[in-house]
Amino acid sequence: MSYYTVRGIITRSFPILLFTTVIGIFSGQILNLEIEKLVSMPIILVLIPALIKIGGDTGSMLGARLSSSFHMGLGSHLHRNPVVRNSVIAALIVGLSACTFVGIIVWILGNVLGMGIPFTKIMALCLIAGSFELLVVFSATIAIAFASHRFGLDPDDTVIPLIATLGDLIGVIGIFVTMHILNLT
Repeated sequence: MSYYTVRGIITRSFPILLFTTVIGIFSGQILNLEIEKLVSMPIILVLIPALIKIGGDTGSMLGARLSSSFHMGLGSHLHRNPVVRNSVIAALIVGLSACTFVGIIVWILGNVLGMGIPFTKIMALCLIAGSFELLVVFSATIAIAFASHRFGLDPDDTVIPLIATLGDLIGVIGIFVTMHILNLT
C-alpha cells in the first residue's frame, strides 16, 4: 500500500492546517489591534502584504529544498551540511533582495500617490523587519524540517504550510516592532 494516499495525506495534513488557521487569525488580530497606526500611515498598508510574504515564501522555498534533500537522503545532519548551508544562503540572498526591491517600489509608489515617506526610513523598515522575519522563519524552517524528518512525517506536508503562516505572523510582528524602533507612529 502506498504512503501517498488521499486519506493519508488528509489525515496527516488536517491538524497542521487547523493549527495554521489559528495562527492566521491571530496575525489578523494583531493587524486589527494596530489599525490606528496603519490608518495614520497608509503607505504601510501597501508595504505589509508584500513584506510579510517574503519570509513565508522564501521560508517555503527553503523548506522545499530541505524536504527534497531528505527524500534523496542528503540531509541527515544539521551541522556542516552543505545542502542546508547553501540552501539558507540562497534563500537569504533572495529574501534580502526582495526586501530591497519592495522598499524601492513602495517608496516610488508613495511618492507618486503623495503619501511618501523618506527613502531611508522605508528602506530601514523593509530591511530591519525583513531581516528579523528571515532569521526567525529560516530557523523555524530548519527546525521543523529536521523534526518532521526525524519523527517520520513527510516534511512536504508540514514545513510549507507552517512556515507560510509563521512568516505572516512574524512579518506582522516585525513590521510593528520596527515601526516602533524607527518612531514611525
